[in-house]
Amino acid sequence: MKKILVTGGLGFIGSHTVVELQNEGFEVVIIDNLSNTTIDVLDKITEITGKKPAFHKVDVRIKSEVKSVFDAHEIDGIIHFAAYKAVGESMGKPLEYYENNLSSLVYILQEMRDRKLDNFIFSSSCTVYGQADELPVTEKAPVKPAESVYGNTKQIGEEIIRDTSNAHGIKCIALRYFNPVGGHPSIKIGELPLGVPQNLIPFITQTAAGIRKELSVFGDDYDTVDGTAVRDYIHVVDLAKAHIAALSRLINNNHKADFEYFNIGTGKGSSVLEIIKTFEKVNNLKLNYKIVGRREGDVVAAYADTTTANKELNWKTEMTLEDSLESAWKWQQKQSV
Repeated sequence: MKKILVTGGLGFIGSHTVVELQNEGFEVVIIDNLSNTTIDVLDKITEITGKKPAFHKVDVRIKSEVKSVFDAHEIDGIIHFAAYKAVGESMGKPLEYYENNLSSLVYILQEMRDRKLDNFIFSSSCTVYGQADELPVTEKAPVKPAESVYGNTKQIGEEIIRDTSNAHGIKCIALRYFNPVGGHPSIKIGELPLGVPQNLIPFITQTAAGIRKELSVFGDDYDTVDGTAVRDYIHVVDLAKAHIAALSRLINNNHKADFEYFNIGTGKGSSVLEIIKTFEKVNNLKLNYKIVGRREGDVVAAYADTTTANKELNWKTEMTLEDSLESAWKWQQKQSV
């Protein structure tokens, strides 16, 4: 049984990936500092899978704490989620984003180098492409100067991984996600940001639940179908399964280079207003929203060409946008009880 370390494993994407790992027979070690989640998620993962993963409350910005986890376990692979992730927030807190997102990556890769470990999956982002010249975005699209500090941390992160892989032969895959949404079919885990949500879907669900007065739509003057920004929204369970596929590729030595990267999305773009209307339709309710000015750091449109991931990882999405928005609302309703 392979033992996989998951950083940020109690977060939104991390927790869903831990569930899929355990369902596939992997042994999981989670580290999380609980900065954007709660310890309750550990119990929910246990309820879903019937097995409790090992857990260490660790801050990945502290090198000695990272080292202590590697000392305590024989690790066969690492999936690195732990990072700040809000585009808008990153523009006002650049140093916090660079410290958290990059120092943690360096410390983990140093442990891998020193212990001669392999099989590293990096939580990257479509933001590495900036505003792409052509849509849908393929892996051949140029990596442009980042539109946001968050995007820049992902670009630099990939550069750090590439250089480390080249120097030390560590097998690594970066998964460039588009926009993960939804919740687990069990409704036991989902997206529950602490404080004011920085992403669209939890803000929509909290507005629908009456927690937020209204939803702000940032800009309606983009060159899109209805003037609002377009994104590729992927169900979080489909995204979690992509990590299993990538990890298996490395473990089974099916990779074609020591450092690879894949776009992980649905291949379909939806505007903010389309998301709002679809959410209203599938959940039979009305949302209170208003149009405001554009948000710094946002690109006009981004959606994936997933051909390479479909072929190389033998992976594809199974959930629809309607599935995602319905499960997100069910999850929110459970929190509001």
